[in-house]
Amino acid sequence: MSHVSRRGFLGGAMGAATAGYLSRGALELSADPLGMPIGCQSWPVRDALAKDLPGTLKQLAGVGFRTLEMCSPPGYATSGFGPLATMKAAEIRQAINAAGLRCESSHFQFRELRESLDERIAWSKEMGLTQMVLSTFGLPNNAAMADWMRAADELNKIGEQTQKAGIQLGFHNHNFEFQTIDGVLVYDKLMGQLDAKLVKMQFQVGVISQGYEAATYLTKYPGRFLSLHLADWSATEKKQVAIGKGVVDWVKLFAAARTGGVKNYFVEMDLDLMKASIPYLHELKA
Repeated sequence: MSHVSRRGFLGGAMGAATAGYLSRGALELSADPLGMPIGCQSWPVRDALAKDLPGTLKQLAGVGFRTLEMCSPPGYATSGFGPLATMKAAEIRQAINAAGLRCESSHFQFRELRESLDERIAWSKEMGLTQMVLSTFGLPNNAAMADWMRAADELNKIGEQTQKAGIQLGFHNHNFEFQTIDGVLVYDKLMGQLDAKLVKMQFQVGVISQGYEAATYLTKYPGRFLSLHLADWSATEKKQVAIGKGVVDWVKLFAAARTGGVKNYFVEMDLDLMKASIPYLHELKA
């Protein structure tokens, strides 16, 4: 996914719609989908966060976000979060809260959960997290279904440990879970292998680009979902667009999210699209 520089982020002018949205003053959270505050994922602004954490956090809050999903700085040190890896979790948490944001979820790499689980749980508790989400198994493209199942079994064991610590483990899908192996959809097979209590799912709505609707799975597997990553898709332009400008039926999706058990959601697209999505989400009656 592309990202923006600090200058491009901090210097970007808010669109008229976003400015109008902010002029209403205090946010009426009850008007946001599911009555939950609008969140964003930190990945698209990782470079800006690394260069100016307090300033970037204030800018995110200023355009209307109220929650932030982090990526584990130690696990993502070589992917733009390196400077944050030198900070204590309490310092990051303080900076997030000082900007008027809160953080209860973070992404982690499989390797760090395998090799440094106790440390990552301790970091998560210091951050005040209630959710730890595995971003990907990182399996090769030619992985067999047995490889996926072994990874799922390993994640169940990790989930046992996070649950003992009072933290819910989650799993984030990408497009590769929506492939078939011997006629079976990997995602469906994973849902049968992952423990429904130990590992909840974070659904990446962007798989609409592959023809898969989030609402289908949110209703097919009630109570199995922790959160959502929001993105929209233009079928004609074949690219991501701001939420409400593409093919996703958001009213249908958020209705299904109640069935799925979703606790929070995070917009994850290029920054200009994330900003342009806020007014639509705020006005959406869902």
